[in-house]
Amino acid sequence: MRKYLQFSILLLLTSSLTLAQQPTKPTSSEIYESIKKLNFLGSVLYVAAHPDDENTRLISYMSNEVKARTGYLSLTRGDGGQNLIGPELRELLGVLRTQELLAARGVDGGEQLFTRANDFGYSKHPDETLAIWDKDEVLSDVVLAIRTFKPDVIINRFDHRRAGRTHGHHTSSALLSMEAFDLVNNPSAYPEQLLHTELWQPERLFYNTSWWRYGSREAFDKVDKSNMSMLDVGVYYPLKGLSNNELASIASSQHLCQGFGRMTQRGSQEEYIEFLKGNPLNGSNNVFDGIDTTWNRIEDGQEIGSILLNIENNFDFTNPSKHIPELLQAYQLLVNVENKHWKTIKTKEIKSIIEACLGLYLEASAETNWATANETIKLNIEVLNRSQQNIILRSINTPDDLEISKEINLKENTKFNFKESFTIPKNQKPTTPYWLAEKGSLGMYKADSKFIGKPETPRVFNIEFNVLINKTPITFTKPIVYRYSKPDKGELYKPFEIIPEATASLTEKVYIFENNQEKEVEVIVKAGRENIEGSIEMAYPQGWEVYPKTQKISIINKDDIQKVTFTIFPPNNQNEGLITPMVKIGDKFHTRELVEIDYDHIPFQTVLLPSESKIVRLDIEKRGKNIGYIEGAGDVIPESLRQIGYDVTVIKPKDISAENLNRFDAIVVGIRAYNTIEELKFKQQTLFDYVAQGGNMVVQYNTSHRIKVDAIAPYELKLSRDRVTDEYANVTLLAKNHEILNFPNKITSKDFEGWTQERGLYFPNEWSNEFTPILSMNDKGETPKTGSLLVAKHGKGYYVYTGLSFFREFPAGVSGAYRLFANMLSLGKNNSN
Repeated sequence: MRKYLQFSILLLLTSSLTLAQQPTKPTSSEIYESIKKLNFLGSVLYVAAHPDDENTRLISYMSNEVKARTGYLSLTRGDGGQNLIGPELRELLGVLRTQELLAARGVDGGEQLFTRANDFGYSKHPDETLAIWDKDEVLSDVVLAIRTFKPDVIINRFDHRRAGRTHGHHTSSALLSMEAFDLVNNPSAYPEQLLHTELWQPERLFYNTSWWRYGSREAFDKVDKSNMSMLDVGVYYPLKGLSNNELASIASSQHLCQGFGRMTQRGSQEEYIEFLKGNPLNGSNNVFDGIDTTWNRIEDGQEIGSILLNIENNFDFTNPSKHIPELLQAYQLLVNVENKHWKTIKTKEIKSIIEACLGLYLEASAETNWATANETIKLNIEVLNRSQQNIILRSINTPDDLEISKEINLKENTKFNFKESFTIPKNQKPTTPYWLAEKGSLGMYKADSKFIGKPETPRVFNIEFNVLINKTPITFTKPIVYRYSKPDKGELYKPFEIIPEATASLTEKVYIFENNQEKEVEVIVKAGRENIEGSIEMAYPQGWEVYPKTQKISIINKDDIQKVTFTIFPPNNQNEGLITPMVKIGDKFHTRELVEIDYDHIPFQTVLLPSESKIVRLDIEKRGKNIGYIEGAGDVIPESLRQIGYDVTVIKPKDISAENLNRFDAIVVGIRAYNTIEELKFKQQTLFDYVAQGGNMVVQYNTSHRIKVDAIAPYELKLSRDRVTDEYANVTLLAKNHEILNFPNKITSKDFEGWTQERGLYFPNEWSNEFTPILSMNDKGETPKTGSLLVAKHGKGYYVYTGLSFFREFPAGVSGAYRLFANMLSLGKNNSN
């Protein structure tokens, strides 16, 4: 698995970001800030559509300056975006971006929530978005999030009044937030939720506006701001040694797969929020105006507040454990509070503060990061009291409901290690992101109702440490982890996960058969436990044949693999379907693959997905054999071209020279290469000269923002934001007699059937007369877009620019996309011309 090196210097600026997987170890300054936050009883919920939509400056300001409990409700997990750091797309990208959001919240101090909405790709209008999402279901999730989180204040990232002028997901997030504001206190709205939560009414709703909403700073200066409040979010935090802007930049930089790594910023900065609903502020810039955010807010809270305020005002940074007696007194009072909402939140907070003040280290590390049902796991338990307070470890509770008596007096700085074990239940389900446990739809994920809204699947296996602190009983719960080390990394952590006893994966997601010749397909079987004995067979569509029908599986060691090869025989004519390897152990079939997502900036992720690959028998011809590929922001085009018989060589920018290029029949430039590869500005003329000498150059889409080269084409070509998001949009062949539509494959409207997610994006909208537009397409209600595929003769060769989404269509095995791309690579090779 490829890894991406994060900006470690930035991450070291804040002590909460040691390594992504390690437990937090708060400093005295962080404990003090937690106490200040403990004394604030108010909540803010920020609402938007995707990971990286959130304004980390405002979230950080509310969490760290105001001290409010601050959440970000992202309606989707960003599954429809691109990935600049690795191969994960769609569901796997959603898992990666979920963890990047959690990493961002770990920096800015916020909490993370979601709905079940699936990011199906760019949408131009909320009507389309809400139809695909299932508006009522997503609205239900927004209502549930508000009823559960109970924000006093809601802040929308986007303007509900801009339908059709921005991303449909963005506008939809604002529309749903507006509607939910009026429903959350209505007992007739989603009454089934009230079995697990209760009615709530936020005090007010805002829109986080800015100059970009009005097009320019000058235009914004002229806007009537009488309904707006201004917040200076550039405040400096001496205890952190960082300004709020710096903290926000580090938080935003966690979105590495979207290329959000950025420089930190400092100094005064204005943020504007526009009042939309609820009780107005009446000239105040305090979003909690009129709301009691002290402990007086809850019944029997005054005494708790008095104790905790005294700790805050007299905090001992050199000896935080000095405050343990008062914290225990407040904890005992809090246990008896009737307000369940604030009791739950503040009990969790005060227990964390007590643990931190004591320097209490509690850890349960398994001997492995993976286990299977019915397996017995050995644990290493570590307990350490680094204070002078009197602490007794009474017992521990294991996941199999066994209470093990200890009665250990935890003397100051004396470490206790002991071994325990527990057995995983026979019927234990494997670990996987809960929203991927069942197959959803294009617009919605399925989820168990008890998980809806949660950022990730809750840890199932925990150890409970039952302690007496100065005779006060408290239970601390810690998830079982896997702690280990590597010589080049040091100490590392992984989550403890449950996997099936066997998983199987195919080495490719799509197998393309360019003719009726058979292909060998390799299957990798992985053992989740020791001594796997069984068989494997392949499910395949009618018209295809597989040999052999079944093969033996025998794996001795856990985590080892066995590779088996099946031969697939395609039909004579164009055809497609799915193949699935099925591993049989005893009387049970296993049909899922185990996917690992392993990057330094997020915790290690284990994902189980249906193990299946698409097989496609193509009716395809091609000319030319050797293709040079200049990589951009990440795609699988090289692998896909190899599938249909091309020899593809990846060319590094430093190796782009006339001598090297001349050995290729065509050069393909990867997606967003001109946005991401600085060196290409010095290589463009060499590439254009290659075309002039008879070469064929195909350039895939780039965005108009941050172009690294002076000219992306040998002739005038201007990129725009034009795109066609409807994958079913009608395609008109404009240049019916052009070689690119006729040789070596005859392209018809049938070749545009079965496309996925979109037709294309960032089409040019202006070009010189040397270019010939090949296709026309448009979304409903829009003018035709003719810039999706442009061809220009340049000297003896051809330059092709395309915004068509081949990077999405190839992994989906779309036959017509392969045929059209083969024609693009074959330009100029029709000897009959």
